[in-house]
Amino acid sequence: MAARASIILAAGQGTRMKSNLPKVMHEVGGRPMIDWAIELAKSAGCERIVVVLSPMQTELQARIRARLGDGSVAIQSEPLGTGHAALAAKDALQGFEGSAIVQFGDTPLIPPEPVEALFKAVEARPAIGVLGFEAAHAGAYGRLIETEDGQLSAIVEAKDATPEQRSVTLCNSGVMAARASDMFRLLAQVRNDNAKGEYYLTDLVALGAVEGVPSTVVRCNEADTLGVNSRAQLAEAEASFQSRMRQEALDRGVTLTCPETVFFNYDTQVETDVVIEPNVVFGAGVEVRSGARIRAFSHLEGAIVSSGCEVGPYARLRPGTVLEERAKIGNFVEVKKTRVGAGAKANHLAYLGDGEIGAGANIGAGTIFCNYDGFFKHKTIIGAGAFVGSNSALVAPVSIGNGAYIGSGSVITKDVDADALSVARSGQIEKSGWGHAFREKMSARKAETKM
Repeated sequence: MAARASIILAAGQGTRMKSNLPKVMHEVGGRPMIDWAIELAKSAGCERIVVVLSPMQTELQARIRARLGDGSVAIQSEPLGTGHAALAAKDALQGFEGSAIVQFGDTPLIPPEPVEALFKAVEARPAIGVLGFEAAHAGAYGRLIETEDGQLSAIVEAKDATPEQRSVTLCNSGVMAARASDMFRLLAQVRNDNAKGEYYLTDLVALGAVEGVPSTVVRCNEADTLGVNSRAQLAEAEASFQSRMRQEALDRGVTLTCPETVFFNYDTQVETDVVIEPNVVFGAGVEVRSGARIRAFSHLEGAIVSSGCEVGPYARLRPGTVLEERAKIGNFVEVKKTRVGAGAKANHLAYLGDGEIGAGANIGAGTIFCNYDGFFKHKTIIGAGAFVGSNSALVAPVSIGNGAYIGSGSVITKDVDADALSVARSGQIEKSGWGHAFREKMSARKAETKM
């Protein structure tokens, strides 16, 4: 495969976001938008990735360099348009021989297929490739003007378009590709004599035509090209992402009983024959194996749910949770950094943190793993087949042996042997008639206060 590079434009200040966070660091599907662009470039085989930033984005510059290495950041000194921004990457790609694509750091939903098609279009012969789409409402989009034989002759910005050109519905996504040598040579010729006084990347098409470098359009869906410039558009991008993930899950054989209420992360993995009930949220790093059921109003993050497991309703799985086959985590149970063995159960009202629960163990309602001493986290180990009675507090580090029983209401601070019964609670005291005497005493005192 020919050498490939990506130039990601991310120097915009994003003032309409009204945020101290750089616009491209806002998340869609649990991933910053700039990371979507970087991963798209990597999936296309780009060996060089250059992110164009403004001088003020110092923290973002450091983040990109830490991830992609030296030479991965180019600075656009002034916000003078997309053509000016792309040209800022020239020095970073000095000596690069191959094809380059210009992406945008605030366009997170473009799939890999049209990007691959763009590269192939410009690798087959010297050409400029433009990613376009048919717009339902073209509005302010730049128009792609094609010849009768389907060649792209010009890209016209909406403000500069004639009435006839505004009637065109084939629109420009902004994503373009060309051989790097052609791209930078033509970018140096771009002028800013237009309605906005900016240097347009789109002028490459007309400039290329003068030099005999043809242009071609690769089409994608309009929803794929959604750019984010405001919180409303960020919400729109999130909705589009979630709709795509839900459809992919349904197509894969996952049951979503109320799809519009299930929210996925970009890396959620759900296998065939999983059932997901309404109002379930997946954070980062969740894997759900075939045959599991995630019941309503549950939240999962950083967890592995094995085949035949049942989670919820109203359960929370936090990072480090592993549920082995047929384990059950019921309502109002929180699990963190704990492996729950095959067939083990915690049906209701428990906190299981930093632990290991053996196969077939039963954890009663109100059980707490007391894992934190204010400085360090400690581990609780429950053996296979053990039974922990309701309202028990297990003070870590502590180990409960296989088949052991813990009496309800116990506070366990010492290890319990296998098959033993451990009861640790204060003795019950009963004082006959105390309640009657107490009420009479307090009633008399209350009456005195009203006198």
